[in-house]
Amino acid sequence: MVGQFLSAVAFLVLLVLHTPSAAQERPKVFLGASSKTLGYSPLWVGAKRGFFEQQGLDVQLVLLRGVPMTLQALAAGSLQIGTGGPEPYMEASERGLDFVITGGIVNDMAQVIIAGKNYKTVEELRGGTFGANSLTSSTVTALKEALKQKGLEYPRDYKLLIIAGGSASNLTALQSGQITATTVAVPLNYAAEELGFNTLGRLLDTVPNFQAAAVVVRRSWAEKNRPVLVRFMKAMVQSHRWLHDNRDAAVEFLSKELQLKPAHALKGWEYYTQNHVWPVDGEPNMEGMKHNLRVYAEQSGVKGPLPDIRKFVELSYLSEALKEIGKR
Repeated sequence: MVGQFLSAVAFLVLLVLHTPSAAQERPKVFLGASSKTLGYSPLWVGAKRGFFEQQGLDVQLVLLRGVPMTLQALAAGSLQIGTGGPEPYMEASERGLDFVITGGIVNDMAQVIIAGKNYKTVEELRGGTFGANSLTSSTVTALKEALKQKGLEYPRDYKLLIIAGGSASNLTALQSGQITATTVAVPLNYAAEELGFNTLGRLLDTVPNFQAAAVVVRRSWAEKNRPVLVRFMKAMVQSHRWLHDNRDAAVEFLSKELQLKPAHALKGWEYYTQNHVWPVDGEPNMEGMKHNLRVYAEQSGVKGPLPDIRKFVELSYLSEALKEIGKR
């Protein structure tokens, strides 16, 4: 009996000793997604296709309403990894929070200008009202630049109306005549065209370098959890590469996950891959980040020389990940 008891104790000791090790091999990471759109789909690929799991991570993907909420959750420690346009994170970093960008998700603008059925050119939108989700978002900033190149200055030549609810709400407002035009991300423009609206231009053509969405972490967390973040970046690279390399499977996945028509999913896939909007190696668009920095400075009223963009970016985690899986 004593021998059996000692054997049982020994077994329990071994079980306890091995349990923490197993837990350490599969740490839980809360990842905040600022939007569930085609651009952000590499996050869902990582979660649903098993790339996070392959890297030994238990990633909990949390959908939040926009970058401000994602930023707040990341600052509070409710998230370990956040996403979204860089400018709010830059501003928060300048105010003392230790945010740092470690990779790219959407490396250029994917929005197009959609207008009512009676408008054929951007110039005809003079005097109209544009729907937007914010007065200071990167999309609105790019829209202003695109319209300025066509001779339309804000607020002299058009108005901006804040409409909550994203692209679907903007399209509803467009149908009702509440607004004259708006921007939607590819491939929602194809759905808009089927409703009779007109596509008047791509923001990518007038603002060719812009980091639309990035991977962001707290520097303090990253330094303490370097192996975890490196594994996360490896999974992100694998997700981007899977999207690029598997057209038919990717289109099927996007169609089901985002509830898109297969034809729209295909056109969206073509746009994001052919224009390198999804980075194959998960890197951010450094030239685009300089543009983001200028936008941040304009919005926050920063005076004097702009800080070096490298102040807001830390690519050593991605570099280490690419050493292990190979850079393309």
